[in-house]
Amino acid sequence: MNKLFGTDGIRGKAGEFPLDERTIRIIGASLAGHFRKRLGRVPTFISGRDTRESGDWIESAIRSGAVAAGAKIESAGVITTPGVAFLTKARNFDAGIVISASHNPYQDNGIKIFLPDGTKIDEAIEKLIEQDINTGREPHSTLEIVAPSESPYKDAYKNHLIETANLISRNGSKIVIDCANGAASAFAGDIFHKIGDSLIVINNKPDGRNINAECGSLHLENLQSRVIAERADIGIAFDGDADRALFVDETGRIVDGDATLWILARYLKDHGKLANSTVIATVMSNIGLELALKTKGISLDRTSVGDKYVLEGLIKTGSEIGGEQSGHIIFPEISLVGDGMMTALLLLRAIGERGVSLSQATEGFVAYPQILINVKVARKPPFTEVPEIADAARAVEAELHGEGRLLLRYSGTENLARVMIEGKHQATIENQANVIAAAIRSALG
Repeated sequence: MNKLFGTDGIRGKAGEFPLDERTIRIIGASLAGHFRKRLGRVPTFISGRDTRESGDWIESAIRSGAVAAGAKIESAGVITTPGVAFLTKARNFDAGIVISASHNPYQDNGIKIFLPDGTKIDEAIEKLIEQDINTGREPHSTLEIVAPSESPYKDAYKNHLIETANLISRNGSKIVIDCANGAASAFAGDIFHKIGDSLIVINNKPDGRNINAECGSLHLENLQSRVIAERADIGIAFDGDADRALFVDETGRIVDGDATLWILARYLKDHGKLANSTVIATVMSNIGLELALKTKGISLDRTSVGDKYVLEGLIKTGSEIGGEQSGHIIFPEISLVGDGMMTALLLLRAIGERGVSLSQATEGFVAYPQILINVKVARKPPFTEVPEIADAARAVEAELHGEGRLLLRYSGTENLARVMIEGKHQATIENQANVIAAAIRSALG
């Protein structure tokens, strides 16, 4: 049986298996059937989608399958991924269904399913759905699928953002927002205008095919240029489903997820909301963040790459904030799902309370130079079990002496070993990385 669910649901080319119309109807029916069996009653779902041209028919197909299997399902229409997660809990739905491929191009799409607590459905349900896809029949329903009014749901999510962030006025400062022609396009203007800023919103005219196209959090060049041209105070960029945000300061410099964690961790600590003085980040977060947090008595715990693992770390340690360099930040007290607009609103509040610019708010955090070398390998034994690699790694770690970081790992999908080093001086870490790469090449190439 093929495994279709990844760490972020099912994703692929829209119109091709498993995102063809027949399979999607089976997914909807399977989800409804297994929830009905588990709950012992008619399950209720809410669905939402980003702005891809395939989103409408995919949402209709999954709703058709779910209704055919006896579920009740509402639609929030075009809305962010965290918006669906919020509504699932706030409106007492049994599950929320998101139709989105996040930062991928418009040809792709995906399905991810949230429980009311903000976590994704468990692997047991995923396996049952995969079994039904492999063996199931396409469901048919004679019921007419009528889309309900979407406005109340969108308004509820907007109000949640504004009330939770509890914003203060930015005293006429100028903000440029890049909506990536995605789900944020339907929300950003209304939400950020409410804080009294001079607002310029770009890439907010989705046509079904321009989502993430040379815009948004993966393509910050245009936002940087616009911030400088407009003499703006801050630029904010979302991705297609607005579960992440990256920033540009008043000088045009990118403020990534690491710098955002630095600003918001200090904000939380100042407000007594960093009880265990711990931030969760991944192995890819810059050592500069770890060292900066240490000066404030805050520890950095690292996880594997992926928001799934950040969330696991947050729950395990009871921490209040975690995230990735990509701008995917999670505040468990608010939601177990990253929310780019919430991150942006809280960052605006943090710098607004201090009365500083974004560049001033990042002071104290210095990203160390980094180098990454990929080395082709014929096999993947543990690095510690290969003497010449282990010796080279120990020598480099001794040279770094706590003022740098070495990370050795294998690619999960390719025959590659990855050598990543961070340190104070670019030339030094390049030499160190080449020494280890040569050892790997000799032993495993």
